[in-house]
Amino acid sequence: MKDALIALAPMLVVALGGLGLMLTEAFGSQREEGPASDLALGTFVVFLVGAIVAGALWIVGPENLPGAPAAAPWLIVDRFSLFFELVLCLGAGLAALMAGGYLPEHKLDRGEFFPLLVFSTVGAMILAASGDLLSLFIGLETMSIGVYAMVGFRRGSLRSTEGAVKYFLLGSFAAALLLYGGALLYGVTGKTDLASIGAVIRGGLGGRQADFGMLLLAMVLITAGLAFKVSAVPFHMWTPDAYEGAPTPATSFMAVAVKSAAFAMMLRVLLGVFGDKASMSWGAGWPPLLATLAVLTMTISNLVAGRQESVKRMLAYSSIAHAGYVLVGVVAMIKQETGAQGSVMFYLLSYTVSTAGAFAALILCGSRGREAVSYEDLAGIGKRHPAAALALSFFLLSLAGMPPTAGFFAKLYVARAGIGAGLNVLTVLLLLNSVIAAYYYLRVLVFMYMREPAPGAVIAVPMRSGYVNAALILSAALVLLIGLWPTTSLGMALDSVLGGAQALR
Repeated sequence: MKDALIALAPMLVVALGGLGLMLTEAFGSQREEGPASDLALGTFVVFLVGAIVAGALWIVGPENLPGAPAAAPWLIVDRFSLFFELVLCLGAGLAALMAGGYLPEHKLDRGEFFPLLVFSTVGAMILAASGDLLSLFIGLETMSIGVYAMVGFRRGSLRSTEGAVKYFLLGSFAAALLLYGGALLYGVTGKTDLASIGAVIRGGLGGRQADFGMLLLAMVLITAGLAFKVSAVPFHMWTPDAYEGAPTPATSFMAVAVKSAAFAMMLRVLLGVFGDKASMSWGAGWPPLLATLAVLTMTISNLVAGRQESVKRMLAYSSIAHAGYVLVGVVAMIKQETGAQGSVMFYLLSYTVSTAGAFAALILCGSRGREAVSYEDLAGIGKRHPAAALALSFFLLSLAGMPPTAGFFAKLYVARAGIGAGLNVLTVLLLLNSVIAAYYYLRVLVFMYMREPAPGAVIAVPMRSGYVNAALILSAALVLLIGLWPTTSLGMALDSVLGGAQALR
């Protein structure tokens, strides 16, 4: 029992920390500055400890933990899940720091935000470690319910309510697709754990043969549900409204943690269940479906992003485009499984720190009543407040893929995996879309440094917050570290792939 608790320590640390935060918020003394002044720091510490424990277990190696197999097949403790738990704690911790400055500034200082953030992260960690359809669905719903509440956190905002309702309704529909697809898999295989389902499909478990038509329908339903969670076109309609209506720290959490957990689930399901030759073929498998989604996602989102006047909506469409880039790496797994999967995991790590930093910089650029919402709001801020403009510029350049940032190597490794798998057309489209994306990222820099505010326009005034500054410094340091020494992070991702290969198959 003790060994099993050690193996599940990252998840337990975050869950118990969330319970502690709830008790602190309920019974703690209320100070004048509000609950966020205490809870933000406590939440960040919980995530920091969770990330440290996950990293320590990753270094020790799950194979050296006697209790690691105890939770299988419901929860798989391997380097794959530990890598994602570290990434999820990192993204959620940065969101907690942002919330510590954002919520009091915008009069949203209510303590329930932080337990919602923590338990949504627990759900995401369960999702990344799930080896069974039942635990997968529990993790998905635990993550999603908290995010629905965070999107609608602005109770008096119609935009926030609209975004929450859209996300809830469409999210429920996507969850139903996943559930129905899982039910079909159980019906044709008689199993709920992913490894056994995959073994039946390959004919390696008792010689049982699964019905091809039912499997194909299950694969389409599950792929559609997964595409919604990663906000791939045409399942992306909820994303701009939910991102724009939610408080910016919640937007950052959705953009980095929810997306990373969804891709972890996608890798588990595609390789663990549909990893046979027929399912990974171009004739009747998921590669052509995901390749089509990748092209649509990259192209449509980049074209629409360039026409946005709201910087937050632009970043929403940017996150959709990045999902398309990652899908290229997922498709490349058909021929370069280890290298392509490692590039996907490296991309998600780089994307997490770059996107979180961009949202933190956007928070810093505006105070209550003088927020930085549109491009016009940022006009001239490079001269008036050079530090805030420099921070936003740095992270936008990383998202655009400029060297020597983490974003450059993320796109490089995914493109290399695509070429190695013979996906030349798909890789060329990725590079062309990266050029298109550079337009709307650089457009922000043009407004900040080369434009002046229109006469009578509301001028954005940066806020002062130690929490937001800490999130910016930490994000910037990680973007530079990953960019200057990319092989270290890529090696960790590749080791995670090899360490999780047995559980995925």
